[in-house]
Amino acid sequence: MTVHVVFETHALSSDNERGIATGWQDGALSEEGRRLARELGQRRRGEVEVVFTSDLGRAVETAELAFGGTGLRVHRDARLRECDYGELNGAPVERVHGERRRRLDAPYPHGESWRGAVQRVDGFLDELVDGWQGSRVLVIGHVATRWALDIRVDGAVLEELVDADFAWREGWLYELD
Repeated sequence: MTVHVVFETHALSSDNERGIATGWQDGALSEEGRRLARELGQRRRGEVEVVFTSDLGRAVETAELAFGGTGLRVHRDARLRECDYGELNGAPVERVHGERRRRLDAPYPHGESWRGAVQRVDGFLDELVDGWQGSRVLVIGHVATRWALDIRVDGAVLEELVDADFAWREGWLYELD
């Protein structure tokens, strides 16, 4: 049976607005991000049975603003985190993105590789398939989360994703078997 996954990125953070690659730092939503998180809740409320979110602050804040007080179960899971940029957590986006291709398999200093991050998320997806068949779930995450879904569901190739623009939109839909 299929698990229907609605993927949403965390709402706009202050770091996003300043051009900072937050990585494994918590980060916080900007004023605009808090507005977008509340809109996410309005848009998806009643559409999903459960919410899974990265345990990083900006994703948790998104989930809390969107679904707090609704009775919808929200589960935090560290496997949904962004790639760990190690020493580059909190560095300018240009610097971190400039390293992406080199960090497909070689970890960022004191961090992880993109392939490692995608494999971490894929472990979460295995459990999602085993435990939520026939359900429609919302996953709030980061670039690594979306790439793992793109690779698993659409057959995307990490070597191509790493060079593509991550254009934001109001969610992506995936079917996991």
